[in-house]
Amino acid sequence: MLAGAVDLAREAAVDVAREGHVGEHVGFEILETRVGTHFFASMVPGYAGWRWAVTVARVPRGRTPSVSEVELVPGDGALLAPDWVPWADRLRPGDVGPNDVLPFVEDDARLVQAWEFTGDDDDLDRAQVTDLGLERERVLSRLGREEAMQRWYGGAGGPNTPAAKNAAASCYSCGFFLRLSGTASRLFGVCSNEWSEDDGRVVSVDHGCGAHSETRAPTPAALWDATEPVVDEWDIQIIAPQGEDGENAAGPDGEAAESSRPARQRRRTTRRAGDGDAPAESGTPVQSDAPADGDATSQNDAPVGSDASTGGDAAADGAAPAEADAPTDAPTDAGSAPETDPAAEPKGQA
Repeated sequence: MLAGAVDLAREAAVDVAREGHVGEHVGFEILETRVGTHFFASMVPGYAGWRWAVTVARVPRGRTPSVSEVELVPGDGALLAPDWVPWADRLRPGDVGPNDVLPFVEDDARLVQAWEFTGDDDDLDRAQVTDLGLERERVLSRLGREEAMQRWYGGAGGPNTPAAKNAAASCYSCGFFLRLSGTASRLFGVCSNEWSEDDGRVVSVDHGCGAHSETRAPTPAALWDATEPVVDEWDIQIIAPQGEDGENAAGPDGEAAESSRPARQRRRTTRRAGDGDAPAESGTPVQSDAPADGDATSQNDAPVGSDASTGGDAAADGAAPAEADAPTDAPTDAGSAPETDPAAEPKGQA
């Protein structure tokens, strides 16, 4: 009778769940006398592997079963939450934050009692306890020391890290290695090199890194091959040597000094004829630096001993460039030929 109440159990499951969340009938189980449970597949999203359980029962000598309860229960392969673990048991190293406080563990196997005062508390001298180094009521036990050393040796400060395997020397010979005290001094110390990634950490004596105090790095090769310097003649200004009087020294042909001087400086040079200057030969054209009011004449028209200045000097004095009857220049040196302008044709020449 209870096993045949499938439709009754389905109607009860649909009333509790939503339409479409109750699947096909998957089984029936007798719990006790006149009590049984029908199971239906769960179609609820996120509850794969779960089943709807509808418990039915009948009274003694009853002919009609009734529904006792409806619930969703996990089946084989159902997605379940992990078993609850107390907070103190599921806490792991590194989980403690700045504002977290660990609970006190009275029977911690890693600690043992350091000392015990057998007298009255009034007779306890706290200053003497501090002087003797007995401020700690508990210290590391042998088990605590062994666990700590195994953890340090197998961690980032041990000999199995990539930096330790590639190091040229170990921490045993490093000047920045500070040994610990007690039994740990044989294997461990603290790194004090700020350039090392292990600065301030516990490291083993066979640990190592590239910041060893006695490591000498190889000299790097040159980044490029040295070559002879290239002279760029297009950007070099060649300056003629200076003579004792400050003027450019003349070359072998006697014209280097004058040609090396800038054209503007040559135009502004004042030429004066000294006493005993020989007049130029007749018919030889002379260079005139200042324009004349009249026609240009040869050297025969210029009186000996007269002074003639270029247009630059005349303009500087504020005077007229030259007189009409004396436009030419006198020779610069006695007995030497005057300078001529090959591009200019003498005017008024017979």
